[in-house]
Parts: sequence; structure tokens; C-alpha cells
Amino acid sequence: MTRRHGIGWALSTPLWLAIFVAAHAWAEDPSAEPATGDKTEPSLGELNKQLTNPVSSIWSITFQQNNFKLDPGFDQSQRWSSNLLFQPVLPIGISRDWNLITRPVVPLFVSQPHPESGNPTDIGRSTAFGDITLLQMVSPSPDLAGNWLFGLGPSWIFPTAASNFTGSGKYQVGPGTLVGYLSDKWILGALVQNWWSFAGSDSRPSTASMNLQPVASYFLPDAWSIGYSGNILANWKNPATDTFTVPIGVSLAKVVKFGKLPVRIALGGQWMPVQPDLYGQKWNIQLIVAPVLPKLVKGHLTQPSEMSFGLK
Repeated sequence: MTRRHGIGWALSTPLWLAIFVAAHAWAEDPSAEPATGDKTEPSLGELNKQLTNPVSSIWSITFQQNNFKLDPGFDQSQRWSSNLLFQPVLPIGISRDWNLITRPVVPLFVSQPHPESGNPTDIGRSTAFGDITLLQMVSPSPDLAGNWLFGLGPSWIFPTAASNFTGSGKYQVGPGTLVGYLSDKWILGALVQNWWSFAGSDSRPSTASMNLQPVASYFLPDAWSIGYSGNILANWKNPATDTFTVPIGVSLAKVVKFGKLPVRIALGGQWMPVQPDLYGQKWNIQLIVAPVLPKLVKGHLTQPSEMSFGLK
């Protein structure tokens, strides 16, 4: 095993640890249910819809492994860039009609090729922890919004990267918003986040960027679904011709059970016809594994005396 692949396997250990912990939690709490409000356990097909919905009331922990092919330019051959993202989704009821959706994104490792200082045609590589993103949205419940999906709140980026090449070195903030529609057979929407830097290392340049995640899936029988894969990225500090990364991608997903534990597994592929000239993303192969968690905070923040915490 090469050193690069050894690092990847070692740092993917939290995936298997999280699945083990989630499975143990379900085993410890046989009555645990994915916070749908019903006493009956939802079908795997219904879980697939809820796990695709960015403002669902279900708790889950998502691991997303991306394997990008980058074009460094300067007539250099393409290089691989990999990252493993840990993305819990932790909704808490504010009241019967409103929820607080907390969605952190933690880059457990980022393996990034980059130009060496003093010689941009010489390609190096850094593998390290990345910058953490935290999105918190207030969202109306289905009782209030019906099939419509809405969310609005602040999104933060914290300079937690362990390398200059795996993070920006800047504190960033901006709005995050979701608009969508969830029907019996499909979901369609968009989750948009935009950030501007306001503090951080004085030696690093200021930042302004956007991440637009289209949400589009068609639900098939037996808890299968097929949908769009990829995020549209913009670096507003780049020249106009190098601003956007636009993928065309498709993913296939299914919810399965490991014992009592429901897990959504998705495999996607993306091609980027629009990308920056230097170190632009050309291709991506994406694997998503998302175990469902029992809801650990029950009740509503407006009725603290009726709230309960933990498995019981």
C-alpha cells in the first residue's frame, strides 16, 4: 500500500467507527425512530426521501468521499485531489411549526496538489485537515409549508485547516438558503451558500465564494433513487473566465439496512465542462454513506420542560 493510499484508509476509519456507534445506538434503543412524528417505523423508501431532503427532521451522519481529477495547467498531466467530508445533519424543533437545521461539514482530510513556491510549474501535494463549514437554517415544518422546502440562516467557514493548501486561513460568513419541493416521486430544489472573509491571517488574501448545490432526485421502487450529482462553485475573486466550476453529474442511491441501522449509500460521477484554467476540477467520482441516527434531542426549544435528551 502506498503512503497516499495508507493515509486515506487510516483517515477513513471514522466512517466505520461512526457506523458502529450508530448501529450500537439503535440496538440500545429498540424504539428509536427517525423523528418522523409517527410511532410506526417509516419504510426504506420514505427514509430515502427524507435523507435526500436537506431540511428533513431525521438525524443522520454523512460521509462523502470525493476523488477529483484536476488540471494544473502549464502542460502538466492531470492530478488526483481527494477529500473525505464528515457531514452530520442535526435538526432540533424550535416549535411545532419551525425547526433549526444544523449542518456542519468537517473535512477529515484533503489531499491537494499545488504549485511549489517559487516555481508554479513544479507540482507538490499537501494532505491535511481542511476548513470547517457550519450552516444553521430555520425551516418551517411540513405542517406549515406542506410539500415546499424552505430554509434560511447564516453559514460560517472557520480556518481550521492544518495546511495553507487545504484551507483559506480566513474566517468567512454569509447567507445560506434553501428553496425546494418534495413530492411523492421526486424532489427539486437548490441549497445556496455565499461567503465573504472578515478576519483571519493577514498574510492570506481575502475571499468571496459561493457553493450552489442543486437538489434533484427521482425516487424509484425498493428505496432506489437517481438524481443530479455535483455542486456549482464560484470564486468571485478570480477573473471572469475562471470564476465558475459547473459539473454535469448523476448519482444512484439506495437505502439498505445493516441489522436495524438504515444507511443510504450513493455513488455519483461528475464531469466539469466549465472550470478554472489552473487546477480546475475535470472529473469526480463520489461515494456517500449516510447512516441514520436515533434523534438524541426530542421536543421543542420553546417548551424546555418537555424536552428529552439521549436515547431514552
